[in-house]
Amino acid sequence: MKAQPAHQRRLLDLADLDAQIRQADHARRTPSQAGRVHELVGRRQELTQELTSRQGVRDDLRTELKRIESDVAVVDARRERDLERLNAASNAKDAQGLESELASLARRKNDLEDAELEVMDKLEQAEAGVAEIEAQVAEINDEGARLSSAGKAEVAEATARFEAATRDRVAVAGELPAELVAFYDKVATRSAGAALLRRQTCEGCRMVLSGTDISALRQAAEDAVVTCPECGCILVRTEESGL
Repeated sequence: MKAQPAHQRRLLDLADLDAQIRQADHARRTPSQAGRVHELVGRRQELTQELTSRQGVRDDLRTELKRIESDVAVVDARRERDLERLNAASNAKDAQGLESELASLARRKNDLEDAELEVMDKLEQAEAGVAEIEAQVAEINDEGARLSSAGKAEVAEATARFEAATRDRVAVAGELPAELVAFYDKVATRSAGAALLRRQTCEGCRMVLSGTDISALRQAAEDAVVTCPECGCILVRTEESGL
């Protein structure tokens, strides 16, 4: 294939734009925050499971405390009733029975109050444990929100670069022969597409060409489209090529 040297040099612009497009496309698909966001999602899942477990323990203790409080209320009501009956009793035997029941109720209430204090202590610890996890979840949510906002801005900026480079590429490609662009596109699928030959080195693969390859390039016509024997990209020859 033949093409004007000026057109061949424009392929460098096309290759540069393609590199910009690839970089911008990667940036908009995988913003720098993505890794950390993934970590936060995993951590939040772990914390959510732990929070559910701790909330279950807390709720069970709340239920237990309500049951004890209800039992205490029953004991108090029965005690009040027995005291009223005792004050109104005229029979010594009935009075003795009521006093015995009151003593039993007093012991029962003491036991319930001891249990109540124990459950209240456990409940306080459980609520502190729930609050601890909730605070960690809140921190993760806050960081996630900040990263999401930054990520959206980064994606928007990368998208703008992608679109600008894509427009520029269309413009550059439109200035070149269709056959040359088609050949460039073909080799670009497996290489840099086009690269400068500088000091006998292909800047596409950074390989120094052999003496035989350099000799062949020296013999090639100025308008011949030549490729790198190492990576296959189009070699753009200039006065810097070392030929």
